[in-house]
Amino acid sequence: MDATKRQQQQHDEEALSNSSPPASSSWASTSSSSCLPGSGDTDRAPLLPCKMADDEKVDRLDVSDDTAHQISVDPWYQVGFVLTTGVNSAYVLGYSGSIMVPLGWIGGTCGLILAAAISMYANALLGRLHEIGGKRHIRYRDLAGHIYGRKMYALTWALQYINLFMINTGFIILAGQALKAIYVLFRDDGLLKLPYCIALSGFVCALFAFGIPYLSALRIWLGFSTVFSLIYIVIAFVLSLRDGITAPAKDYSIPGSESTRVFTTIGAVANLVFAYNTGMLPEIQATIRPPVVKNMEKALWFQFTVGSLPLYAVTFMGYWAYGSSTSSYLLNSVHGPAWIKVVANLSAFLQTVIALHIFASPMYEYLDTRFGSGHGGPFAIHNVVFRVGVRGGYLAVNTLVAAMLPFLGDFMSLTGALSTFPLTFVLANHMYLMVKGPKLSAFQKGWHWLNVVGFSLLSVTAAAAALRLIILDSSTYHLFADM
Repeated sequence: MDATKRQQQQHDEEALSNSSPPASSSWASTSSSSCLPGSGDTDRAPLLPCKMADDEKVDRLDVSDDTAHQISVDPWYQVGFVLTTGVNSAYVLGYSGSIMVPLGWIGGTCGLILAAAISMYANALLGRLHEIGGKRHIRYRDLAGHIYGRKMYALTWALQYINLFMINTGFIILAGQALKAIYVLFRDDGLLKLPYCIALSGFVCALFAFGIPYLSALRIWLGFSTVFSLIYIVIAFVLSLRDGITAPAKDYSIPGSESTRVFTTIGAVANLVFAYNTGMLPEIQATIRPPVVKNMEKALWFQFTVGSLPLYAVTFMGYWAYGSSTSSYLLNSVHGPAWIKVVANLSAFLQTVIALHIFASPMYEYLDTRFGSGHGGPFAIHNVVFRVGVRGGYLAVNTLVAAMLPFLGDFMSLTGALSTFPLTFVLANHMYLMVKGPKLSAFQKGWHWLNVVGFSLLSVTAAAAALRLIILDSSTYHLFADM
């Protein structure tokens, strides 16, 4: 009887392997233990090998595709603008000080280019894994759970939550700094302190979150975000250029003692990784129209070519103009008419509000799907009230942490170390090995394992360096510091 079952199962598998998977964009799920090798189309990644589907080896987790948010509707260029919004957020105003100053001209320039190439490669790997097991995986944790099992599902969700929470905390700090910079231009009396500006920024971010139900609904707001980014980047570039031309000789030496430079260099490497990566690529890819892999690759190419040019321009110009004295927020270094600096800071504030919504969307999707009513339109009264309560509470916690610990550079370093490294580089390469392992050459396997081990070690080292910076800043600044 057992022999008959085995023969029948082998016959079914052979019949399935000779047929191409349907080119459907539906969310229908097939068995996660399937061992189809795939059709060879670049739009569909090969499925997991049979040996990895053995329940004795992998505690396979079947996850639900249900979501309260809109998916599979956006063109590739809209997704490209989502990615570019993250890359050219107001964080770029800090890269001259947090990347170029610790690394110098050679290290900073090579680091930015190399980090872009490695990040593009790792994100492309992750994008190709969006369809495995005969289904799309609309969340990072779902993909990890499908490949590794329940424990990695939970660990990936925890890492991603930390990553996005800290990014959002940094965005609120940035918005608060922009508001304070505007106030100081007119009244430098110390009455409006940074924690007050952070609280106001968190409130505005919450208002925006109440009105935008899901990531795809940003649409026209992505256009506004692009305009805001160009405004503060162009103003910072032009004013830095003017200051650089009129300023005396600049000092480009890397500051600090030899021991200090080791830690600041490691922190700068973490910032390089942070600059290009979101830590939520599957969630962004979930919004894209089929063919999901080809369209995602188009969006990634847009991000890492045209989309990254403003980042390079303002980062290099800021460092050229001010050298090792560059501020961690470039608009604090530039000189020019007050009204122009107001426009730049106001644009940075508004763009930060939009960018935060992108990085908070995975948490919003979870809360809306898990606890929302599941009926009525997104602007039905009960759904709006739900968003006010739940999203307002989440952002209130973000805002409180931002006001207590406004150490922006440290957040960037620690976020890159604890979560961006593992999510973008370690897991992406290892998951690709798990899925494509039997088809990879020995050299390809060695390359991916080198990435896994190398970025794991770098993640641990960068986390230690970032924690050291936080401890030092904590001894310098008190809670709710007015920096």
